[in-house]
Amino acid sequence: MKHGRILLETTGNVAVMTLNDPGVLNAFGHKLREDMADTMDRVEAGSARCLVITGAGRAFCSGANLNDPDRPPRDRAAEARGEVKSDLESWYNPMFMRLRALSIPIVTAINGMAAGAGMSLALSGDIRIAARSASFLQAFARIGLVPDCGSSWLLPRLIGMARAMELSLLAERLPAETALAWGLINRLEEDADLMPKAMELARGLASGPKSIGMIRQMYWEGMDNQYSDQLALEAKLQSRAGMTSDFEEGVAAFREKRPARFSGQ
Repeated sequence: MKHGRILLETTGNVAVMTLNDPGVLNAFGHKLREDMADTMDRVEAGSARCLVITGAGRAFCSGANLNDPDRPPRDRAAEARGEVKSDLESWYNPMFMRLRALSIPIVTAINGMAAGAGMSLALSGDIRIAARSASFLQAFARIGLVPDCGSSWLLPRLIGMARAMELSLLAERLPAETALAWGLINRLEEDADLMPKAMELARGLASGPKSIGMIRQMYWEGMDNQYSDQLALEAKLQSRAGMTSDFEEGVAAFREKRPARFSGQ
C-alpha cells in the first residue's frame, strides 16, 4: 500500500491483512484508512478464499487516532453548515459494511489491545482468535462519546444486553480470558501460537466449498431477519449452492468415501 500502514500478503488461498502502524498501536489514522480501503479493493478483486486480519507489534488496533498528524484540515465554515460528512459516514461505516458484505470468511487474529473501532474490527471476524495477552475496551465513555462502528448493534447480540451495557458504560478493559468465557471470541491461544493457529484455521476455510461464503452471508443477514425471511434466504442460498461444482464434488466424495477436493467454484 502507498503509505505502508497496511501490509497485504497472500499465502496460497489466504490473504493476510496486517495493520502496520505499531507506533500508535495501529490506530485508525488517515493514512492507515487510505491503505485499508486500497487493501479491501485488492481483496475483493483477488482470488483469496479467506481473509486474516491482525496487527503489527503489541496491539491489534487502538481505535481512532485522535492525534493524527496526517488528518486533512477541515473547512470550519463548511463543517458548521453541515456540508462535511462525519468520519463515520464517510469512511468507518462504509468500511464495516464492506467487511460484512465480503464473500469470503474473515478470521481476526487479535494480538494485544482492541479498543473502540479496533474492537469493532476484531469482532468483524467470523472466527475470532485472541492471544492470551489480548484485551478489549469500549473506550468511548472515557472521552465523552458513544459506541460506534456497529458496537451497539453487535455486542448485545454476542454477549447479551447486561454485559454490553457494562462494557460500554464502565469502559473497563476486558481480558481475553473473560472475553472467551462470555462468548465474545471463539478461541484463546498463547501469544506465540496466535498466528500459526489463525493461519491453520484460515487454510482450512480457504480449502472449503464455495458455500462457505454463503454460510457467512446467511448468518450475518440472519441477525436482522424475521424467521420467515430467514427460511426464504436459506432456500435461495441452498439453490445457489446446489448449482456449484463444489456440491457435485462433495456428493461424489461422499459416495466414494474419500476427502472432498473443493475448488471454490
